[in-house]
Amino acid sequence: MRAQFVAHAPVEENSSIAGALKREFPIFGERPELIYLDNAATAQKPLSVLDAERDFYLRSCANVHRAIHAIGEEATARYEEARRRMADFIGARPREIVFTRGTTESINLVARTFGETLQPDDEIILSVMEHHANMVPWQQLTERRGVSLKFIPVTEEGELDLAEYEKLFSPKTRLVAVTMVSNVLGTINPVDKIIAAAHGAKVPVLLDVAQAAPSMPLDARALGADFAAFSGHKMYAPFGIGVLYGTERMLDAMPPFMGGGDMISEVRLEGFSVNELPYKFEAGTPPVAQAVGLEAAADWLSSVGIAALGEYESALARRFMDGIEGIPGIRILGSAARRAGIVAFTLGGAHAHDVAAYLDRFNIAVRAGHHCAHPLARRFGIVSSARASFGAYNTREDVDRAVAVLAGAGEVL
Repeated sequence: MRAQFVAHAPVEENSSIAGALKREFPIFGERPELIYLDNAATAQKPLSVLDAERDFYLRSCANVHRAIHAIGEEATARYEEARRRMADFIGARPREIVFTRGTTESINLVARTFGETLQPDDEIILSVMEHHANMVPWQQLTERRGVSLKFIPVTEEGELDLAEYEKLFSPKTRLVAVTMVSNVLGTINPVDKIIAAAHGAKVPVLLDVAQAAPSMPLDARALGADFAAFSGHKMYAPFGIGVLYGTERMLDAMPPFMGGGDMISEVRLEGFSVNELPYKFEAGTPPVAQAVGLEAAADWLSSVGIAALGEYESALARRFMDGIEGIPGIRILGSAARRAGIVAFTLGGAHAHDVAAYLDRFNIAVRAGHHCAHPLARRFGIVSSARASFGAYNTREDVDRAVAVLAGAGEVL
């Protein structure tokens, strides 16, 4: 039986579990020296996920939904089982699960469908900490439809200013779109309060849960979000697969995103009839093998205990922050009380790329740059930062090694 993370256990205890789980990830057998701290960008893949995708190609490789032959029916069954599993994973109905290529496509889908129903001078509320994937599609919408964008400010602690948020609503507010967990600051936003305020104003809410899905149990119905978007590759699943959750009411009211096969029930020379949910949003051949891999990743996360895993990653982040805060020139971005396993920092006058390159000499992989969040970088008065983000296979020894290397970086950079 696979080891499980233990809620509220000491870091040392869960770190030994992470060390055992690390053996399930083939990349660490190929690169035993690697300390991978770039999980907010993409997570490594356990063997069970790789095997599931490979098994589909070996045993069930066929197109779905229209085949009469046995292998096509098997492929369809595996694809739809993946949908049912993802619905269960986030507390939704299968009809409310649309497979996409990832968070970016999911948000663009909403912007290109629900967004096209908006009128000039309608308003959308975002936040300053949004990833570009939850900002640029709405900026494009302003160009197409003349809508206006308002932004929730971010405090020096890296938290959303909820008092200012409530002041942003007006009779013209049509959507709130915010991240559940900041991909830069690691801040876990109080989405329950954000949703309650929006729904109190009869405004729907879209949540970017890309950073939450790998480390927090999600219950779409309990949260009450109208939309939620996430990517497989951040939650130990293959690239090229993601999910858009939408309530049946919202998805039913939206027009199709793209035209082509499977999103139709009938095509005539004069026009077409739209297929039922969720297929009206899945034009063309879907990412079947990747969906099977995503299902396996959801199973893997559930087996190790996703809530306890999230607590463990947060504990690693705190250990990392405690270790580096005394290093001369280090500045940690944000100090939110509720924080996921993500830490962004700067080191004196060194460019973040130089910091990352220095760490790479010691086989420590971190992210460097603006992390697809230019406005947030400007909010903190920086051009770029380095970012360490923790996953299921990271240990306290990984953290301590990174801290030790950073302690010597100031003398070199």
